[in-house]
Amino acid sequence: MKSCFMSPAGASWHNLRMTFTPAFTLRPAELRDVSAIVDLIRELAEFEHLTHLLQVTPEKLRPHLFGERPAAECLVAETTPGADAHAPRSGSVVGFALFFTNFSTFLAQPGLYLEDLYVKPAMRGQGIGEALLTRLARLALERKYGRFEWSVLDWNENAIRFYQRMGASMMPDWRICRVTGDALQAFGTGGMAADNVSRLRA
Repeated sequence: MKSCFMSPAGASWHNLRMTFTPAFTLRPAELRDVSAIVDLIRELAEFEHLTHLLQVTPEKLRPHLFGERPAAECLVAETTPGADAHAPRSGSVVGFALFFTNFSTFLAQPGLYLEDLYVKPAMRGQGIGEALLTRLARLALERKYGRFEWSVLDWNENAIRFYQRMGASMMPDWRICRVTGDALQAFGTGGMAADNVSRLRA
């Protein structure tokens, strides 16, 4: 998510910057924001009790947002001079939404998948999260995407209610399947155990 590249559909970011309240603005992430985004990702991992999974660093993230073939895009929320006195100083990155393009075979259309969204606690309740989601929904429409999707932890009831109020549908019949780390290495190199193959065929 950024002004760093054009979407596959050719949508431009040139008119993306816009003010939603006197307290913050949304804009495409820039190269100078990478360290701040990583700091927010670390805060998100702490909130979700998933710090043991963290491997992100600015050096690892940078090429995936701003390299020759970016894998993802990012929006950031930045404070303005009208921010609350207890909020971070003006110009601070206080929230982000990192997303990428996926594809639906049933719709025969690309879609927008939101990987992570996070807002600093001191800036919550000001509409930043809703503004980020609304801007991404608008971007999906501009790019003629068929879906806007994301995942939410089942214990995060506040977030679930918030998303439902915005019109999102929960998908209780679907489960996320993930192969990572040593399992991915084994799977990708043909080292998958025979009993696991049998289970997949069942």
